[in-house]
Amino acid sequence: MKPIIAKRSERTPSVRWALASLSLSMLMPSLDTSIANAGLPTLAQAFTASFQSVQWIVLAYLLAITTLIVSVGRLGDIMGRRRLLLVGICLFTVASLLCGVAPTLWLLIAARAAQGLGAAIMMALTVALVGEIVPKEKTGSAMGLLGTMSAIGTTLGPSLGGLLIAGFGWRTIFLVNVPLGILNFLLAYRYLPVDRRGPKSDRRGSFDHVGTLLLALTLAAYALAMTIGRGSFGPLNMALLLAAVFGVGLFVLAEAKAASPLIPLAMFRNPVLSASLVMSTLVSTVMMATLVVGPFYLSRGLGLETALVGLVLSVGPLVAALTGVPAGRIVDRFGAQRMTIIGLVGIAIGSSVLSMMPTRFGIPGYIAPIVIITANYALFQAANNTAIMMDISPDQRGVISGMLSLSRNLGLITGASAMGAVFAIASATIDITTARPDAVATGLRITFAVAAILIVVAIAIAIGAYRHTLRNR
Repeated sequence: MKPIIAKRSERTPSVRWALASLSLSMLMPSLDTSIANAGLPTLAQAFTASFQSVQWIVLAYLLAITTLIVSVGRLGDIMGRRRLLLVGICLFTVASLLCGVAPTLWLLIAARAAQGLGAAIMMALTVALVGEIVPKEKTGSAMGLLGTMSAIGTTLGPSLGGLLIAGFGWRTIFLVNVPLGILNFLLAYRYLPVDRRGPKSDRRGSFDHVGTLLLALTLAAYALAMTIGRGSFGPLNMALLLAAVFGVGLFVLAEAKAASPLIPLAMFRNPVLSASLVMSTLVSTVMMATLVVGPFYLSRGLGLETALVGLVLSVGPLVAALTGVPAGRIVDRFGAQRMTIIGLVGIAIGSSVLSMMPTRFGIPGYIAPIVIITANYALFQAANNTAIMMDISPDQRGVISGMLSLSRNLGLITGASAMGAVFAIASATIDITTARPDAVATGLRITFAVAAILIVVAIAIAIGAYRHTLRNR
C-alpha cells in the first residue's frame, strides 16, 4: 500500500486536473443524453423524415449506453481503466464530429450509436477512477462533483440545444463536443494515473462473452419496450418487455455457470450494493418526472411563455451546480449511508409538497419544491455513489461503476415512460398538449404523489441497509 499512497501524495497538485478530466467525462455524455431532443423537429425538416425516423437519433445513443455500460466497465477492470477511458473519449469525440457532418439521416444515426459506445465507456469508468486519484476520506466530495456534472448535463441539454440550433444550426449540438473532447483527452492522458498491469493470461481469459451478449440483448429489449411508440404501450412493447424478462432468466443461468461471470451473482448478497442500485433506479425515475411533467405544467397549467418556461426550468441545473460539491463534503463528514437516508427524505418532502401545491401559488409554488428535490438529489447522489464505491475491491470498480450508471439510466428510461403515462392518465386527456390548465395541474399533483410513494419505498430500503450495516460492525 505504501508505494500507492506515496504516488498519490506526489500527484496531489495534479489531482485537481485529474478531477477536471473526470468531470468532463461525466458532463459530455450526460449532456448528449438530452441535447438531441431539442433538435428532433429541426432534424425532421432537414432530412425530410418522419418523427419515428428521427427518434432513432435519440434511441441509438440511449440503446448503446444502456446495453453496453456494464460490459465496458468490466472490460476496463481487465484491460486498464485509464487506457479504455482514453479510447472512449477518442471514440466519443470522433463520433461527435461525424454526427455534425453527417449528410444523411442513417449515417447520423450510425454515428450516434458510436457516440453512445464512447459515452458508455466514459460514464462507466469515470466513477471507478475516483478511487485511484483521491483519498478515501475525500470520496464524497469527488462524487458530489461528478453528481453535479451529471445533473447539469442531463437537465441543461434541452435548453442549450435549443440555443445552439437557433443561433448556429443543428450541426453545432454535436460539433460542440469536439473541442471539449480534445481538451478532455489531453487532461486524461496527462493527469490520470497509469494502469497497473496484471498477468496477461488472466486478463484475456476473464471476459464473459456469453453474459455480455445476453445482457446487451435483454437491456436493448427493455429500453425499446419503454421508448418506442411515443408513450403508447402496444403489443410490440409488451412482446419486448416479455423478451426482456425472459432474457433476465437466461442471463442469471449463464452467470451461474460462467467461470468468470460478467456480474458475479454473489455480489448481490451485499445488502448495501443491492439497496444502492435499487434506490438509484427509483430516484432516477422520480427525477425524470420533473423533466417530463415540468414543461407541460409551466406552459399549460400556469400559461407561461416559452422563454419564461426555459428560465424556470434552468433553476434545476443551477441548484445542482451549487449544491453538488457541498453535498459531497457533508457526506465525507457525516457518513454516506446516513446522508443517503436524509437525501431521500428531502426528495420525498419536495415531491409531497409539489403534489399538494395549488396553482394559485404560481411560479414560486413550483420552484420551491423543485429546489428542495434537486438539492436533496445532489446529496443522495453523492452519498449513494460513495456508499457503493468506498469498500469494493479494486478489480471490481469498473463493473460496479457500470452497474451504478446502468441503474440510473434504467430509472431515466422508466421514468420517461411510466411517469409520463401516469401524468397523461391523471390529466384525463388524449392529447396533453391541448389539455385544460386544471387537468394539467391535476396530472402534476397525482404524478408527484406517486413519486413521493416511490421515494418512501427507497427510504425503507435505505433504512434496512443501514440497520444491517450497524448490526455487522
